[in-house]
Amino acid sequence: MPELPEVETVRRGLSSLIIGRAIRSVIQDTPKSFPNDAQTVTSFMLQATITDVRRRAKVLMIDLSSDYTLVIHLKMTGQLVYVGETRFGAGHPSDSLVNQLPDKSTRVTIEFVDGTQLYFNDQRKFGWMKLIPTLEVPNMDFMKKVGPEPLEDSFTSSQFAERFKRRAGTSIKAALLDQSVVAGVGNIYADESLWGAKIHPKRLVKTITPVEFRRLYTELRTVMNLAIEKGGSSNHTYINAEGKKGSYMDFARVFRREGLACPRCGTTIIKMRVAGRGTHICPHCQRL
Repeated sequence: MPELPEVETVRRGLSSLIIGRAIRSVIQDTPKSFPNDAQTVTSFMLQATITDVRRRAKVLMIDLSSDYTLVIHLKMTGQLVYVGETRFGAGHPSDSLVNQLPDKSTRVTIEFVDGTQLYFNDQRKFGWMKLIPTLEVPNMDFMKKVGPEPLEDSFTSSQFAERFKRRAGTSIKAALLDQSVVAGVGNIYADESLWGAKIHPKRLVKTITPVEFRRLYTELRTVMNLAIEKGGSSNHTYINAEGKKGSYMDFARVFRREGLACPRCGTTIIKMRVAGRGTHICPHCQRL
């Protein structure tokens, strides 16, 4: 599943291409992927103009001039492909990114008044596009539960540490992965930031010192900003907004580097299971 940097890369790419375009038609092949009634689509989506493309955690939001919003979750195999004066592909790296569309994975086709199209492809049908009033977006269950954005300028290191108090008895990695604590952090950036802060992922939250929380806060923001700059990770199920693999994994210090030397101390990196996820650490730098 894409993490915050990958979805942010998608947002930026879409923003440069679809804002200001008016929607002529919408075709969908399954209510699971597009759970919206026909009357709502006709009244609030057709002829509406796209006014903004936003992101909250790992969810995209396309705002319309009708005061409705398309809330989009790509899940595991979702893609968004824009076809017009240029071609833009983002999401699961299947041939649908470059082949003629629509194809067998296409769930939703949005045609704009100018003849360009935005395709939502999803092989496994886990992703979705929900059309809801913009004012109701904050009231979605997900939106009410999700934690603060870790890259917001207003989000301080002290606020970061405070968020973890609710998970005092769990491992720091499990708490990092909890979207209600902090938004958008997944396996890659949890491992990378914990390595950077020299914290073992199995340590309980209540044992993390204020100084360590400040280090973790700084490291998390650093690795996420670098990932956005590099277009996301080159995870095998994700590519960036230009239809190319992200390059962050070329700069990863610990994730998927088991058996290699730690770039800080030279100790061999190992892989273990923490919080139900494959976890990469340096046993010297991150002592339990």
